[in-house]
Amino acid sequence: MRFLIVRLGSLGDVVHAIPAVASLRRAYQDASIDWLVDPQYVELVKLVRGVNRAIPLDPRAGLMQLVGAVRDLRAAHYDAVIDFQGLIKSATLARGAGARRTIGLPRGHLREPIAAWFYSETPDPGPDLHVIRKGLALVRAVGAADDRLAFPLDVPQTSAAKAVVEQAGADGYALLNPGAAWPNKRWPADRFGALAAAMRDRIGMPSIVLWGPREESLAASVVAASRGAARIAPRTTITDIASIAKGARLIVSGDTGPLHIAAAVGTPAVGLFGPTLSARNGPWAEADITLSRYDSCPCHYERRCRRATPCIEDISLDDVVAAVERRMVPASLERGADRSSREGGGRA
Repeated sequence: MRFLIVRLGSLGDVVHAIPAVASLRRAYQDASIDWLVDPQYVELVKLVRGVNRAIPLDPRAGLMQLVGAVRDLRAAHYDAVIDFQGLIKSATLARGAGARRTIGLPRGHLREPIAAWFYSETPDPGPDLHVIRKGLALVRAVGAADDRLAFPLDVPQTSAAKAVVEQAGADGYALLNPGAAWPNKRWPADRFGALAAAMRDRIGMPSIVLWGPREESLAASVVAASRGAARIAPRTTITDIASIAKGARLIVSGDTGPLHIAAAVGTPAVGLFGPTLSARNGPWAEADITLSRYDSCPCHYERRCRRATPCIEDISLDDVVAAVERRMVPASLERGADRSSREGGGRA
């Protein structure tokens, strides 16, 4: 069997598709599974165990490049193509691959409902809102019925992660991620800085501030407001983010890629949500905590808030400090259980 996954972006959405791909691999251990993805996320797909090939395709490519890509896809003779993106462009690519089966979500679950015209099958994902569960519903259509939320990522310890560990010391570290592509997903930098100071004073834990392209000054503002409790992270790749997150005791972030990468590698998370629905996009572990102002937000899934003060700023510093303290208790219990199991104290 030959399968093609279509999930071009964004970073968080690529992360959310991984459990469905893992389920597909468990069902078809000898199958070929390729993944069509934006070139900037190929690095992440290459970390996913069980994917045979990451095929880069820039969604902003011109017509002739897209035609060439479709020609190459057709030459692979896929048995089924599964479109996790749900846009007209992704659905066109999926159908153009020429597989016997082209699978995507029904109209009511698509941002661009016309995309459903290109699918030969549109399985009903049921009432669960989370995009991970919707993805698992898509692969059930080809017989992959194992709905475990597994993220089989092979993450090495990178030099950037080693530097962070040395910088933080024996007490470990929290990750703070103040950036986001959408301005109204960003909690204020001065509050992140005050949060870092509170975590140092109450928990004895320093903070490392992540930053992406054009966000270094934002991260520096967090550090400046932290009273010496936070340090700026080195420049990172996607693999570096996963590696640094894997060693962290906690992440606090808005709804953006680093939050979802950290959750995928098992980092305890506190998510801060304004215009996006946490039940659809948020951390999925039961112990993780999400603080949301979605219900009072007038700008759902808009890049910029209609209010003078973005909705996410209604989340107070006290709210986040309390959430961090609640999340750190089960996190310490989880580490203790893992240690007991490794030392032979766990149940057989």
